[in-house]
Amino acid sequence: MEKAAKFLAQPDFRKMGTGQVVYADPKDSITPGIRQWPRYLPDRNTFQLKELKTSVNGEAFNDVTVRGAGAPAVEIDFRALPDDKFLRGSSMNLIYSYGPQINPRTSAVQVFLDGNFIGGARLTNESGESRKSLKVDLPANLVKPDSKLQVFFRMNAREAFDKQRCVQPPDQQLTGTVHSDTSFDLKRETSVQLPDLNLLKFGYPFAAPQDLSRTAVVMSKNPSVTDILTMLELSERLGRLSQADAVKLDVYTADSLPEAVRKEDNLVAIGVVSQFPLPDALNKSPGINLAQAFSRTSAEGNVQTPQDSQGMIKQVVSPWNSDRVVLALTAQTEIGLEKVRQVLNQDPWFFQLKQDTVLISSDKKNPPLYDPDAYQLTFSQSAPRVSRVEETSLLSKLSRLIQDNWLLLPLGIVGVSLLLYGIVQIYLKRLSTGERK
Repeated sequence: MEKAAKFLAQPDFRKMGTGQVVYADPKDSITPGIRQWPRYLPDRNTFQLKELKTSVNGEAFNDVTVRGAGAPAVEIDFRALPDDKFLRGSSMNLIYSYGPQINPRTSAVQVFLDGNFIGGARLTNESGESRKSLKVDLPANLVKPDSKLQVFFRMNAREAFDKQRCVQPPDQQLTGTVHSDTSFDLKRETSVQLPDLNLLKFGYPFAAPQDLSRTAVVMSKNPSVTDILTMLELSERLGRLSQADAVKLDVYTADSLPEAVRKEDNLVAIGVVSQFPLPDALNKSPGINLAQAFSRTSAEGNVQTPQDSQGMIKQVVSPWNSDRVVLALTAQTEIGLEKVRQVLNQDPWFFQLKQDTVLISSDKKNPPLYDPDAYQLTFSQSAPRVSRVEETSLLSKLSRLIQDNWLLLPLGIVGVSLLLYGIVQIYLKRLSTGERK
């Protein structure tokens, strides 16, 4: 059965199937690198536009030409990897061309990043130009995992507007082209803080690598129907967020979870509180927890909730490995867990996730599935983001330490000054003592 499932899951292998019966013996596919995400920026810092994929058909970018005074933007998915931290100095070298008959006084090429203007230039030659270059700085604080670059050609025809007949001059002869050898030079490091449900919207860290081979789902020894449906919903969601030649997501019951997997993988635990498969992960975590039946605990105290039908999604740092996380999909009741499943299923709710804990409630008995207001999501940051996955230089770590603790900087300066003052006083005292002798 496992081989049959692999045959269905691997696109290249599935293409060989024909006839009424197939006997499949698939080989294990090679696990991609942790930072090899096909729909995101390449892991290299220097690359060309043709190495990116279009959002329409997933093919590589070719030269793109637009025409007319109201030409649409040339859109480029510029999706940073979720664990990217951009630094100052990143740039784009736009290679573009434009045709003749433009009005140089009112025509320009402009570059936007997520609606923010980041660079542009006038189109100054009435005869048009071929393969001009424009260097545009990419602001470090604007590049996100869902960013989009837009290149606009604002082109107006050379002939003046005919005021007497209210006629615009023809403009379809006006053309602008973005060339596929447009290049990028990025300055970035690998640095991300966890836990953070906002990153779950992009599949991180569970989709690193993209075949989900470092993620395991843990369920109770006797999972309910709702547990299984929630697990299937999670699998579908992670499959939509990732892209790989194979899927290597493992599922275990609490008593069959290998110790190596517990320590080395990111874990997703599914179940109501009474049968939650990894109780230690939540009991040892700060913030809101669903403890015993119909009670909640936090640092502020305990409360009893006799009619607790809320669902909870919570991400915590794994108690078995500080570089991994545990995602808890839980509730006090099956009704609450069904709410969690619906949030995983519906994009309008799922893409709202943020912070590290979300409580899901509804004031309707049978809320309609496609009503964006059917569920109310309450978010909280229960704990400081205590885990940082990074590959940075010593200078960057020192800079981040100063930024995170800038309030201590004046105290440090005063302390160092007092220390230097004391050293100078001791030196002067010894010097004066020596002169007397």
